[in-house]
Amino acid sequence: MRVLKPTTVAAAVMLAAISLGACSSSGLDSGSGSGSGSGSAKDDTPVDRSNWPAEKPASGLVKGLELPLEAYMTPYADQVTVDTALRTLQTRCMAEYGLTVDLPRPGANPPPHSNAMSIEARYGITDRTRAAKYGYGLPKELTRNTEPVDKGLSGVEVEVLTGRAKPEFRPPEGAEGDGPFFTGADSQPARAEYQGKKLHAGGCAGWSTRRLKVNESDAGYVSQLASTSLSESRSRKPVTQAIKDWSACMKKQGRSAADPYRAMEQGYAKGDGTTQDAIELALDDIDCKKQTRLVEVWFKEESAIQQRLIKENKDQLAAVKARMSKVLAAAEAVK
Repeated sequence: MRVLKPTTVAAAVMLAAISLGACSSSGLDSGSGSGSGSGSAKDDTPVDRSNWPAEKPASGLVKGLELPLEAYMTPYADQVTVDTALRTLQTRCMAEYGLTVDLPRPGANPPPHSNAMSIEARYGITDRTRAAKYGYGLPKELTRNTEPVDKGLSGVEVEVLTGRAKPEFRPPEGAEGDGPFFTGADSQPARAEYQGKKLHAGGCAGWSTRRLKVNESDAGYVSQLASTSLSESRSRKPVTQAIKDWSACMKKQGRSAADPYRAMEQGYAKGDGTTQDAIELALDDIDCKKQTRLVEVWFKEESAIQQRLIKENKDQLAAVKARMSKVLAAAEAVK
């Protein structure tokens, strides 16, 4: 099921994904819409593109770098086009059930990276200018895409949209703080019909995905190859040596971290990664990466691995690229 939902996660969660060698590529963001039972669902106000991520990093140690498999990942701008078409179809579908909703606007709350490769943080933090302001964290405008997609939607609106009941958010036993907390249990199936009309399989979201012929397994397939290349490259001798050199450099700065991911974990240990201690750690981290050429070495090794993977999977990847083009064309035809 493809519902408008966050593209990527906040930096701390992304760290966990990178550490596990897993990349996600939904390419969607939560936007700024909300559900409503009345009123217009159409908003023609131009989306502010000033915070959209560049297709290639424009600053930092990865400036201008692009890994080979990124050619098979949908750029953010194209994903916004697809998501806008999905939103249009979903809104029309909801109207057939007598429901007027203002779904999240694609592109309104962009993620920090253009695609699932997340190269700006793939080898740890890399942008010194940003780190000097935010440490390991992100500007607030780049974290809004993590808001829940069903925020503001009623229970029945969620059912018609997704084909599932609205999940419960409640504190688990013994939990402290305000939450919100997800119960952890999968939501229940939606009612069979509403207003005398049978619900689509997967709700209006599932219906819209089928209309555009989105193959959801494609993004997962490419991300799995990217996970393989990251994991394999990390164990290559030039990379392991560069990491050792980086760790030794950090030690000279009074730091103790076996690799850049551990440094990121330390940066988030006492907050959101933007504390003064985190900022100072981040700057030492980046300076040592530059001094030891860690990013340069790691990128070179992973690029070679990805080139090999592309050759080994050329037929499947060609099919992925062809489907990407067809989905984009279908999305552009939705008015």
